[in-house]
Order: sequence, then C-alpha cells, then structure tokens
Amino acid sequence: MSKIFFDSGISLDGFMAGDNRGPHNPLGNNGTSIHNWMFVQKAFFRHHGADGGVEDGADGKLIDDVFARTGSYIMGKRMFEEGEVHWPEDLYKADVYVLTHEKREPWIQKGTTTFYFINDGIESALEKAKKSANGKDIRIQGGADIIQQFLKAGLVDEFTIHQAPVLIGSGIRLFDNIDKDKYDIEIDEVIHSRLTTHLTYRLRAK
Repeated sequence: MSKIFFDSGISLDGFMAGDNRGPHNPLGNNGTSIHNWMFVQKAFFRHHGADGGVEDGADGKLIDDVFARTGSYIMGKRMFEEGEVHWPEDLYKADVYVLTHEKREPWIQKGTTTFYFINDGIESALEKAKKSANGKDIRIQGGADIIQQFLKAGLVDEFTIHQAPVLIGSGIRLFDNIDKDKYDIEIDEVIHSRLTTHLTYRLRAK
C-alpha cells in the first residue's frame, strides 16, 4: 500500500527557505545552504543527469532510496515555478501533480515525467497521484504550504527532515500552523552525517 511522505531539509532554527524566495533566488536568502550535504553527493548529480559530487556514501544512498520509492509527486505552484527554469528535463521520472489556480494543459517531458496542473484541491491531487504511483509511495514535494495542508488534513504517514547546522534567521518555517494534537509521532530512524542529521518520523493521525 502506498505511503504518503515528505522529505525536506531544514535549518537548525526550523526554516526550509529564506526570505526573498523566487524563480531567480530558489529557496531564498541562504536557503541553499540547508542542502549543502546533497551538493557533495554523486547521487544528487546522477539524478540530475550530470557529473559532479565528491562523495558516494550513506547520504547518497538516502537520495537514491527516495527516488526509488517514489511513484508520483505532489507540489505547489510556487515550488514548480522556482524549479521550472532550473530543473533538467525528466528529473522526476514520474507523474508530478502541481496544485495551482492556473488552468494549464499537462506538460509532457521527454522520458517519463509529466506535470499535471490540479485546480481542485489536495484530495483530488492525492487521488490522481495514488493511481499514478502503481503501489509505490507518494512524495509531497513541497513547498511548506503544501506540506502543511497535507499535515493539517491528517494525510501524512511519515517524513524525513535533514537538519543542517546552519541558521537562516528568517524565512519560511516548515512546521508553522500545525495542530499539535493531530498526530502521535514516533522517531523511526536517526542517521548522523557530516553536514546534516537525517531524522525520520512515523505519524499516526489521532
């Protein structure tokens, strides 16, 4: 049975993006520093169809595992607009459902990635994503507002945060406006790394 999860980097003070975020400043001021651990991994570049990285260890395996388990993705318009100008063709290699008020025909890329633009809410996107996933898991890609919507609706089964030893100071927090009584939360796994700490939690809606 498909699980619904998210996998996000955050700063030590709880931000997943800095101020002044936009297509020409992805993740906002200092936001990319949250993901320094990824930028040294060969797996990160491999999934972008490029050469790069200097490490190929446990952190890289986590990147590979997320791509391997995911059968479809859900993201918000803001994240899509930031990534559209930067992502390589067929990055996701799966169907991606973009929550937006904009009406737009599907964007069929070369390979196996198609972006669908969903105008009628998270439940509709999730229903379509489950069909596309073919038994694999569904990743709520982000940004923060979309993740928060799924958390508020009690629809998330597990999540992993990669907490970086950096302070952003201000920006977009991952866990703002969440009902503290919505879930029972258990720590499933903690993996220490040189540039981040990988923390995986399992959720059970009350």
